[in-house]
Amino acid sequence: MADELLVIFLLVSYLFVSGVTSRNFTIENKCDYTVWPATFNSPGSINSLSTTGFTLRKGEARVINAPLSWTGRFWGRTFCSTNSTGSFSCATGDCGTGKVECSAASAGSSFPATLAEFSLDTIDYYDVSVVNGYNLPISIVPQEDKTCNSTGCVVDMNVTCPFELRVTASNTSLIACMNACQKLKLPEYCCTDDYASPDKCKPSLYSQNFKSVCPRAYSYVYDDTSSTFSCASNNYAITFCPSTILSTTNSSVADSPFPAQTKDGGLGPPTGSQPTNEATTEQKKKLSWKLKLIMGTLSLNPFDSNLMRIATPLFKRLFSYYRSFSSFSCDDHYYSGNNSEGTECKKK
Repeated sequence: MADELLVIFLLVSYLFVSGVTSRNFTIENKCDYTVWPATFNSPGSINSLSTTGFTLRKGEARVINAPLSWTGRFWGRTFCSTNSTGSFSCATGDCGTGKVECSAASAGSSFPATLAEFSLDTIDYYDVSVVNGYNLPISIVPQEDKTCNSTGCVVDMNVTCPFELRVTASNTSLIACMNACQKLKLPEYCCTDDYASPDKCKPSLYSQNFKSVCPRAYSYVYDDTSSTFSCASNNYAITFCPSTILSTTNSSVADSPFPAQTKDGGLGPPTGSQPTNEATTEQKKKLSWKLKLIMGTLSLNPFDSNLMRIATPLFKRLFSYYRSFSSFSCDDHYYSGNNSEGTECKKK
């Protein structure tokens, strides 16, 4: 009997875990123009996605599968075109590869770009960030588990962008908003050098401006407590130009090791015990190791129909025991690159 229970436990544990060994990201474009989504695998991520960049015309959507333990980001590129030599480039979010596809060496994107960031495991962590600037609205909406938080920045932040941070086309229309660190390159804005800690690096007037417009999005490096969300084993919809962020029944954010914001907008001590980075990393390592152990012990195909017929009653027994490219290029203009004044789109 004990041996039978052990086999049942291992089998169902594997089936249970295998059901969450990947996530589906549905990338949707609700903008009135073509967006070229891009992806980036963080250097510490042992897995990668099947694509690094593609075309998404108005109203189109694409599903991308991400393996467990993937860490990386999505963003949208805008005002893209191909020149006479066949080199592809974008006014915002460009990868610098000269192609629609990006590469690991692109280090994410040529900012400014609004980012959707993920760290997947048994518990997923995700956020929308304007730390590297803003170029278009984005939302992240968990799909199956409706108690998980949605997040995003759904407004046109270019409208409130300070003059000195604006990126404009040749016709003076705003196409993006830079982050103060990118433009001014000062340690107090970049949280570097003597400001490389949450105690020293405070939210600047620029980041406070971003935060007032998009309160759920990362506005500067240490904006964790109000902007990092978590969800257990879910699929996600990432939408460009969403009309709104869907409300959820759970309004809490993920625990963060960094100080919380006080009522006066400053940074104070955390409220309650918060996990350290080392503890979070160690927990993820343990969960990943357990997953590999189960999968290594049972070299089975979880999608095999015969296996599923056998597993279904075993599952019940166990719990009874335990419980394209589009030619859009600056409308009637062509993209000519960057200069000190901003990004230009010249008349064809």
